[in-house]
Amino acid sequence: MSDPISDLLIRIKNASHRIFEKVDIPSSRLKVSLVRILKAEGFIANYKVMEDAKKHSFIRVYLKYVGSKQEVVQGIRRISRPSLRVYKPYTAFSRRDEAGAVFIVSTPKGLLTDRQAYQAKVGGELLCQIW
Repeated sequence: MSDPISDLLIRIKNASHRIFEKVDIPSSRLKVSLVRILKAEGFIANYKVMEDAKKHSFIRVYLKYVGSKQEVVQGIRRISRPSLRVYKPYTAFSRRDEAGAVFIVSTPKGLLTDRQAYQAKVGGELLCQIW
């Protein structure tokens, strides 16, 4: 069984490490929501949902770099996996452990960052951490 979220995160991390301008990822609503958060938090430059000739949709993610091609995405850690789900109440998101690190949480209100989940007072499944 494959993990589509891990696939998305690793594709972005590897493409960023190789200093690619863009990377294409198979699309789903969950992946589009995750990429939307990555753009809002400043980890990627932009994204587009596109379709190929066979009517398969994909997300084209435009990567972001600082200065002379230093990658913005320094690290990614998948927390909740298909074999081991990790759920946290909103009180667990009251402060950030590492400077610049963002946790992405799947909540009843959709995908949110840890800060947004704390402000909305909703807990959920802790998907990943990115810094």
